[in-house]
Amino acid sequence: MNGSVRIGHVVGVPLRMHWSVPLLVMLFAYGLGRQTLPVITPGRSAVVYALAGVVGAALLTGSLLLHETAHAAIARRKQISVEDVTLWALGGITRMGRPQTAAAAFAVAVSGPLTSLLIGGVALGAGFGLSQLSPWEVPAVVLVWLGWANVILGVFNLLPAVPLDGGRVVQALLWWRTGDRDRADLVASRGGQVMGALLVAAGWVSVLRGMPSGLWLAFIGLFVMVVAGSERRRATLQSALHGIRVVDAMSSPVETGADWLTVQRFIEEVAVHTGHSAVPLLDFEGRPSGMAQLRRLAAIPVAQREELRVRDVATPLSHCAVAAPDELLTEALEKLSLRAGLPILVVDAGYLVGIVTAKDVSRLMQRHTLSGRAGAG
Repeated sequence: MNGSVRIGHVVGVPLRMHWSVPLLVMLFAYGLGRQTLPVITPGRSAVVYALAGVVGAALLTGSLLLHETAHAAIARRKQISVEDVTLWALGGITRMGRPQTAAAAFAVAVSGPLTSLLIGGVALGAGFGLSQLSPWEVPAVVLVWLGWANVILGVFNLLPAVPLDGGRVVQALLWWRTGDRDRADLVASRGGQVMGALLVAAGWVSVLRGMPSGLWLAFIGLFVMVVAGSERRRATLQSALHGIRVVDAMSSPVETGADWLTVQRFIEEVAVHTGHSAVPLLDFEGRPSGMAQLRRLAAIPVAQREELRVRDVATPLSHCAVAAPDELLTEALEKLSLRAGLPILVVDAGYLVGIVTAKDVSRLMQRHTLSGRAGAG
């Protein structure tokens, strides 16, 4: 996610934090320390309230991390590739590949809400227990606040709206019931758009009734609508490309360049003559070694272009999307979410035999649309 920085690892997966997280922590700390605690446990010093607010906000952030960690851990256990976990203002995002079975999809989706509900139950039990001891009233309130926050988080995430976990549960159940993954994705994404619109409407009604917190609900609804719309487009793409193999979609022959050329020579002999924004590179043995992005070459100072080899500033093959000719195109496109974007390099026995570009995919989509209309007539 743009605006995030890597801060470590969790269950073997890179952990990132968005710039909005410190802001979220401050808002929670302020609300707990300046509003909730002084009302419920009056008579304490401002320092006690401030410290308790910060601790409560930190614990809530930790519980959000545990929610996402549960997703990542179950995904890895189900042999699903996980790219990273990112914390941000609306909780967190775990970027991963698509599950291969409905059971795996269900397990990954339900793990997060169950973790939040478990944390909520433990925190509420501990908070109510401590409330019986007078010296522990402030910690008790913090734990009860934390417990209810996690319960609300768990219940809210179970709403049947993609990209919320409840929407993923609906996807998995529909997939299991119908056996049609693409149809399940499409139905769930439509439901997400409807639910997002309802959340936006409820948020604005709350604002008009004098509750500023409705803006937050409207913002969440807008986020749900946008992501659900994106998922619907992806589901449509998956349906249109169903059964098509990479060899049927790729362009060949491919315009390539030698990776040992200097940047200046590559620009003069290859870049200025190509009609593409990226050019595959070949090594001395004629095997693919990476991809040269023309915008990256253009950013290199003229004085350095005679010194640098194009392979030194290109995207290495390990970071490019690579597919075999007989691989399903839908499976090849799935790699794009975990690696670089289009184009896809098509490699057979170590040699480049073709390339799949955005134009190739668009051409297949147009063909599908035309055939669909013809069939409807």
